[in-house]
Amino acid sequence: MKYNYEARGRNREQAAAHIGVGATKFDEMVKDRRMPQPREIDGRVVWDVYELDEYFERLPRRGQGVVASQPDDIWAKMAA
Repeated sequence: MKYNYEARGRNREQAAAHIGVGATKFDEMVKDRRMPQPREIDGRVVWDVYELDEYFERLPRRGQGVVASQPDDIWAKMAA
């Protein structure tokens, strides 16, 4: 049986396109934590589409100015 569905994991270019920005802007947003850190699968770096959507929802709307709080980084807490 063949399943027809879109992959949940996105590479850098796909993740950037998913939120409507270029790869360089996406890198900046990951660095300043407006977008999530990637996951790693056997050396491949991928972003979870659900996490991209969650972070996108927190971006300010035009005129709001301040970025809403980001979710806790569970991986940073676990490493501490």
